[in-house]
Amino acid sequence: MPQALAERRPDLAQRVLHVREMARWIRKRALRMVFEARQGHPGGDLSATDVLATLYFDSMRYDPGQPADPARDRFIMSKGHATGALYSTLAKAGFFPEEELTTYMQPLSRLNGHPNRVKIPGVETNTGPLGHGLPVAVGIAIAGQIDRADYRVFVITGDGELQEGSNWEAAMTAGHRKLSNLTVVVDRNRLQQGAGTEDTVGLEPLGDKWRAFGWDVVEVNGHDVEALIPLLDGSVARSRPLCIVANTIKGKGVSFMENKASWHHGVPNAEQYAQAMKELDA
Repeated sequence: MPQALAERRPDLAQRVLHVREMARWIRKRALRMVFEARQGHPGGDLSATDVLATLYFDSMRYDPGQPADPARDRFIMSKGHATGALYSTLAKAGFFPEEELTTYMQPLSRLNGHPNRVKIPGVETNTGPLGHGLPVAVGIAIAGQIDRADYRVFVITGDGELQEGSNWEAAMTAGHRKLSNLTVVVDRNRLQQGAGTEDTVGLEPLGDKWRAFGWDVVEVNGHDVEALIPLLDGSVARSRPLCIVANTIKGKGVSFMENKASWHHGVPNAEQYAQAMKELDA
């Protein structure tokens, strides 16, 4: 049975340092992929990185050598366009060679702009059309509940993605079923393609909406690894599904990208790339 990384790293300070180190690596590698491919979604990659790093390098139970192990925890990147961060994380976690990241979005590469479970080990379901990841995760969590399995199911959704009604049907079902094995992390960077979420279709009061459907809700700084670890490592027993509203910064770590909707799918030029990598190293 795969073992949670947290069980092998009991010291919190050490765990935090390790996750931060992994997050820095993921950010740099994801940005390099976008730069070399001349396409991608760097803003959302960088906002979701700390959550991804916490899940894969501290909290989740998995074995990259047996990606279909029934005992594994399940993760779904519902905001499926954030593949720079997702593929970097999966490669660093050992699901496929890091060298393959250089093929990102190239002809015949299996590292497409949206993840494909048939091609890439560690991908639980195909995502791309927004609003699909959470409904699939609810189904997986229901199966675990019926089987009395002890695996957990994690989902990262974009905040703009929550404008899709399918998410709320799934949230209502999860709350009704009391799916305590399900955790949703909302990447709340407040920006979507072209505009702010509140200017497009307002989401607030976001936490109250989830509570109304029977979820536990915690709001947290989505870049504070020390705060994320105890929320994600399973150390707190729950009787209901958990929604973590992770307040994040689109383009986190790169000054000219931060909080700018244009970097939802912008691509840096050579000068910008050099500056970004320098800032991410700081």
